[in-house]
Amino acid sequence: MMQQNPVEFYNLGKLGIIGMKGCEDIAKKIDMHLKKFNENSMPNIESFLIPTNCPRFGTGEAKAVISHSVRTYDIYIIVDPFNYGVTYNMYGAEHPMSPDEHYQDLKRVISALGGKPKRITVIMPMMYEGRQHRRIARESLDCAMMLQELSNMGVDNFLTFDAHDSRVQNAIPLKSFENVRPTYQMIKACLKYNSDIILDAEDTLIVSPDEGAMGRCMYYSSVLGMDLGMFYKRRDYSKIINGKNPIVAHEFLGKDITDKNVIVVDDMIASGESMIDVARELKARNAKRVIVFSSFGLFTEGVDKFNKAHENGLIDAVFTTNLVYRRPELKDCDWYHEVDMSKFIALIIKQINEDKSISELLTPICRINNILEKYKNLRNQDSQN
Repeated sequence: MMQQNPVEFYNLGKLGIIGMKGCEDIAKKIDMHLKKFNENSMPNIESFLIPTNCPRFGTGEAKAVISHSVRTYDIYIIVDPFNYGVTYNMYGAEHPMSPDEHYQDLKRVISALGGKPKRITVIMPMMYEGRQHRRIARESLDCAMMLQELSNMGVDNFLTFDAHDSRVQNAIPLKSFENVRPTYQMIKACLKYNSDIILDAEDTLIVSPDEGAMGRCMYYSSVLGMDLGMFYKRRDYSKIINGKNPIVAHEFLGKDITDKNVIVVDDMIASGESMIDVARELKARNAKRVIVFSSFGLFTEGVDKFNKAHENGLIDAVFTTNLVYRRPELKDCDWYHEVDMSKFIALIIKQINEDKSISELLTPICRINNILEKYKNLRNQDSQN
């Protein structure tokens, strides 16, 4: 009897997950959740992960190799273009992978698939070149070009989280583009941290650090029934420092925040200077606590600024997701709280794979109300006891 190739029975289903370099951990967690979701219908599945590698030559050139059949599979590729923790050797020196190199590897994997899958979905939590979404002067439109290029290569669905500006989807109007916001997961994590902050709408308000974040802040304000404030960044447009116009001052628009808990919501923390300036302004206005919700904690200039801000009482807690690479030193920071998104992504993949609607996952009003009600009941029970 001919012995089976172990690669051939590695995955007997028609759902395949490809975790690009730097996404191995979250891909394994997603795979674990998917196996739990499908343990009754597909009990013999060992893994939904498709073995993939992108080896590099000494010159820096690369290729993609897929070690599993993908014919008629429903493929989901998870990629983090901002993972600078992945390095490669070129001409004898170690180089961190740039967003451009991660994106090029993504195209290599799609090329290696060779048109065999029945459907390809790219899950790119933080969108490559997402901040270059519109043209102000004679500038390139990199994000739109990326979306069109992936669409032309055969990508059917594109999923991103908390897009800097989701209107970039106009670049591919005939393709599926989903902009997912981690609102429910952020609220759930904060409830576990300190339920009184979320449950007490009288003493807590949502603050947008700039006009660009107003959309996501309005959503939090609406579902939590909280007041909303905003900072307006006054910039010096006569200068450009590190690729952007420096901020001259933060002007606050909103009600009195004396002795109030403040939740600042933004899509990303890059250098962190702007967020710390906002926290300083809030504390100057006698805010009780400053909590930060940010989907992507990049911390491009390290965590020392936030350590000092926490020591000085400016920032009480920062919540970011595990959708992008996190600096290893973050796990030792008392103020840092990681929000795990792997189960949520697995739910989205399961729904799409089964050709079901994901509307309830994209607008989780019922789930938010249910968990708020749960914690309110727990608080009432504690008060009675």
